Amino acid sequence: MTAERLEGYLVVRGAREHNLRNLDVSIPRGALSVITGLSGSGKSSLAFDTIYAEGQRRYVESLSAYARQFLGVMEKPDVDQIDGLSPAIAIEQRGTTRNPRSTVGTVTEVYDYLRLLWARAGTPHCPECGRPVRRGSPTQIAAQVTGWPIGCRIEILAPLVRGRKGEFRELLANTLKAGFVRARVDGELIDLSDPPALNRRSNHDISVVVDRLVLRDNTRQRIAESVETALRMADGTVEVIKHVDESEVQPEPHLFSEHYACANCGISISELEPRQFSFNSPYGACQGCDGLGVRLEPNLDLVIGNDRISILEGVLLAWGVPTGRLRRVVLPELAMAHAFDLNHAWAQLNDGQRAAVLDGDPELNWEGYLENVRNTYHETESESVRRSLHDYMTARPCTDCDGGRLRPESRAVTVAGRGLAEVVEWPVGQALEFFASIATDLEGAGLDTEIAEPIFKEVVDRLRFLAEVGLGYLTLGRSADTLAGGEAQRIRLATQIGSRLVGVLYVLDEPSIGLHSRDNQRLLGTLRTLRDLGNTVLVVEHDEETIRAADHIVDMGPGAGRHGGQVIVSGTLSDLLEHPDSLTGAYLRGDRSIPVPETRRTAQQGHSLIVRGAREHNLRGIDVEFPLGTFIAVTGVSGSGKSTLVEDVLWRGLARKLHRARSAPGTHDDIDGVRWVDKVIDVDQGPIGRTPRSNPATYTVVFGPIRDLYSRLPESRIRGYTPGRFSFNVKGGRC
Repeated sequence: MTAERLEGYLVVRGAREHNLRNLDVSIPRGALSVITGLSGSGKSSLAFDTIYAEGQRRYVESLSAYARQFLGVMEKPDVDQIDGLSPAIAIEQRGTTRNPRSTVGTVTEVYDYLRLLWARAGTPHCPECGRPVRRGSPTQIAAQVTGWPIGCRIEILAPLVRGRKGEFRELLANTLKAGFVRARVDGELIDLSDPPALNRRSNHDISVVVDRLVLRDNTRQRIAESVETALRMADGTVEVIKHVDESEVQPEPHLFSEHYACANCGISISELEPRQFSFNSPYGACQGCDGLGVRLEPNLDLVIGNDRISILEGVLLAWGVPTGRLRRVVLPELAMAHAFDLNHAWAQLNDGQRAAVLDGDPELNWEGYLENVRNTYHETESESVRRSLHDYMTARPCTDCDGGRLRPESRAVTVAGRGLAEVVEWPVGQALEFFASIATDLEGAGLDTEIAEPIFKEVVDRLRFLAEVGLGYLTLGRSADTLAGGEAQRIRLATQIGSRLVGVLYVLDEPSIGLHSRDNQRLLGTLRTLRDLGNTVLVVEHDEETIRAADHIVDMGPGAGRHGGQVIVSGTLSDLLEHPDSLTGAYLRGDRSIPVPETRRTAQQGHSLIVRGAREHNLRGIDVEFPLGTFIAVTGVSGSGKSTLVEDVLWRGLARKLHRARSAPGTHDDIDGVRWVDKVIDVDQGPIGRTPRSNPATYTVVFGPIRDLYSRLPESRIRGYTPGRFSFNVKGGRC
């Protein structure tokens, strides 16, 4: 090509990365281009290891020397020259994160806008009675405090700082100048004339002591004046600490607000802030589960062993063979009260006797085996004890927040009658309909248009992008570590569309993988949107629909591995179809095809696995039969419940029955036909390993026999070499 024609192209010269054979290729900029070819022909080597790697390296080199020292040295790909390269962003199939606190909502940043919406436009309700929370006047607050028992000591404080980082020396000095002498810093009472040095990198709570007094009949006026002073200092918030008696170690503080207070229950909450709707903040997270939505609870199937042995023989696995006070006092009293023998097998005890052991007996002040295991796990300071008990615990939805992750006060705030914890559990498609319907009539929904309109626009746009890439079935509250590689990639794709960047090179790795044909056109529409914004989109893909929709196609081949690494075709779809040496073109023309089997294997009568009453996630109490000894395909549109049925119910159910696996299976009644199976193996999309010492030979255990063979050679036997001498993982063998 001439220099003029190359202006609009990304030109690669002399690429030799991995199996690439010194190839040259020109890819049009501002177009949707697909790199296709056999698996192992060099598609990813060209797209990711050459083009994207060089784009990333050039960006890092453009940074200052100070910034580069934190990013490390990036090796230059084995290529002579690349021209016309834009800043590059790779959207791969790797999982998003293993952090249990990350959800679809947080990864896509939709949840950030929802927190802002609920904080600025939400209607708070009382978490106790459900009534809308009203603003409380200083008189009402003082009246509630004076209604406490006569004789109790109280402290009236003005909370100036709540959970903020800093040293606050100037604040404490100004408070002293204003005539106050005491304050509570992180719960400790201090003298303002000699304040402590605070760590500026830690969060602190600072409340000024406005007044300290004992409640009497004649203190009402003094309390009212002190409350008004505290409200003025702390922007409408006052904290009152009630000391009932001297023995109370940590009296419970009562927070009152001039802004929100329930007239019925007397409950006050602080001014709404976005952090109150974050399950990653102590101000918003449920205290029962710390914002995770689940708690580790003893699993009844795991904590009880072989029911043919007795309690004293160790049927209760978390205890093992009982010792100490448990064996001498607790269990004998329990056996006597419920008339059973501790030496009898667990199977011989009736339901009432088992319930007394497992769930407790209040009359004997016995908490129960399950509660004992739970408390020991959560309260022990010994890591070894916690590790040993972890094997018997299973994650269950938190009973305090019902899996909603947020505090009761945060869950009680609504927008258009819906709570945030409720909305994030809806599928993206349903949430999009909800917000789109409100956005058309904000005033009718009782929302301030000036505040809500820009937030609604961002929320609706981002939800629409998720729906357009075929993810309308996901919920915003779904944990990011449960997403498949293709789902995680499409989420990142939707996030990039929302960023509205222009002039960027996007490199994608098989975005259609795991996507039903019904959703493919929506994905292609999304890729075209990225292109039409003014970006170059480069896709590594095998999907026929995507190949036919591309503006430009690069076909790699002719074979895989050492037989690949060449560009067979670089041009339009018609160029690919007309090329006689293109294997991809031959399949697209119909010259070659994958033969459909003329006969199908039939299962032996009665040899089947039957799942009964599967109800996990969106499964509706279905019964499904899986004939054994056959090749079975489970298909359906994205989000129809395929993975839930096969992974969560069938595999986990079999793993529990056959191997006593710890993971809890999805909700179902039973699995019939387990007697025909003696082992179950899950082959998923997770990476096989991250250690640099692992390779295909070691992972498939082929390297073991090879090392044995070399150790038996005459020269090895003369020198006394063992198989370890030929291992690169042990001293003596490795370089």
